[in-house]
Amino acid sequence: MKNILVPIGSNDNAVGNLQYAIDLAHHWDAYVYVFSAFRELSKVGGLAKVNAIIKEDCENRLQEVLDKVDKKGVTVIDHPVKGSVLETVVRFNKHVSIDLMVLSPKSNSIREEVYLGKTTGNLVKNTNIPALIVPEGDVFKGPETILMAFKDGNFKHKSMLEPLKKFMVHFGSEIKLLHVSTPESTPQMQRVSNKLQKLQTSYTKSENATTFQGVLEHFQSHNPDMLCVVRRKQGFFKKLWGKNVVLKKEFHTSKPLLVLSAQ
Repeated sequence: MKNILVPIGSNDNAVGNLQYAIDLAHHWDAYVYVFSAFRELSKVGGLAKVNAIIKEDCENRLQEVLDKVDKKGVTVIDHPVKGSVLETVVRFNKHVSIDLMVLSPKSNSIREEVYLGKTTGNLVKNTNIPALIVPEGDVFKGPETILMAFKDGNFKHKSMLEPLKKFMVHFGSEIKLLHVSTPESTPQMQRVSNKLQKLQTSYTKSENATTFQGVLEHFQSHNPDMLCVVRRKQGFFKKLWGKNVVLKKEFHTSKPLLVLSAQ
């Protein structure tokens, strides 16, 4: 866990989100890469000056955010980048291996009924980088308990669980497993990987129509500081990840949400 990426959007939570990432990086001795993406207009018609202004506005926005955070001795590398946020993240990850993205639930959307806005939803859906989605206004605190909800207990690659293990080892977090059996579950899904069993503090088996319903049923009794799920094609967010915007009525949480990579 050496490289944390923070895309900065135009929402008011940009400062808080970056500060959260810096506070986490301070504990993990990690680097923080922060960027703000901008799109140039076609240069046909003499728009070079307009594009220069767009880039300058992006640079100024980024600097405003950086001026308001406490870096705490953490190395923060910032850069305005041309292109969409998604293509920039994918391109950047090819050159610098990103261990975790720290994201705001909503980058630009002001719709109250939205949990995940288009930009964040797009990043979670179309990258395979572990993501930590931080509620607006949340201040970093090492989680004492993490509720991990899953339907399929098979984890073939140890790297899938690395972010979860990092929290457990560094902050002494208790890992409470919630294994949800749904009508779609197969016998193979009922097994729990030894890799995951080694991390668990407690294990609960639940039968529900969906994984999210299992979370709703058991969330209060576990009272976690963080919720953890897995990004799988046939997993927790199978339907939700099929689109970029996720409404609160479909899924939401007031706690930080750790989304593990499926590979």
